[in-house]
Amino acid sequence: MTCKDVCELMPDVAAGLYPASSQVESHLSGCGTCAAKFREMQQTMALLDEWQAPEPSPYFDVRLQARLREEMARPQAGWLQWMRKPALALALTLLMAFGATFVSYQYRGGRSPLASTSFVNRPEPGTAVSDLQSLDKNHDLYADFDLLDDVQVQQDVTANP
Repeated sequence: MTCKDVCELMPDVAAGLYPASSQVESHLSGCGTCAAKFREMQQTMALLDEWQAPEPSPYFDVRLQARLREEMARPQAGWLQWMRKPALALALTLLMAFGATFVSYQYRGGRSPLASTSFVNRPEPGTAVSDLQSLDKNHDLYADFDLLDDVQVQQDVTANP
C-alpha cells in the first residue's frame, strides 16, 4: 500500500471503525511518517472519547418555544414589503442612468434632450455678429478690471499717505 492509501484509511482505523489489515500494519511498521501520523490520530481519538458535551441550559427549551411563538405571531410581510428593495434599486438605477446621460450631453457640448427648443437664431461662431458680441462682453469685463485697479490704487494711497 502507498502512503496515500494508508492516510485515507487512517481515521477509520484509529477510531476503530475499520479493522487494520495486514497491508496497513506492514506499511505502518515500515513507514515512520505514517506511523507517527497514526499515533497522533489515535491520541486525538482517545481525547475525543474522554470529552463530555456540556449540558444545555435548563431554560433553553422554554426560551426556544417562546421565540417560536413570537415569530409565528408577527404579521407576515406582504408583497409590498418584498418589492420595496427591488423598486428602490430600479429607481436609483434609472436616476443614475438619467444623470449620466444628462452629464454626457452637457460635457460634449450637445443640447440636453430636456432643453426646450428655442426659436432664437444664434449666430455661428466666427461670424461678424458673434465677434461683435464677444468683443462687447470682453469690453464690459475689461472695464470691471479697470475699476478694480482704481480701487487698489486708492487703497494703496490711503494706506501710505
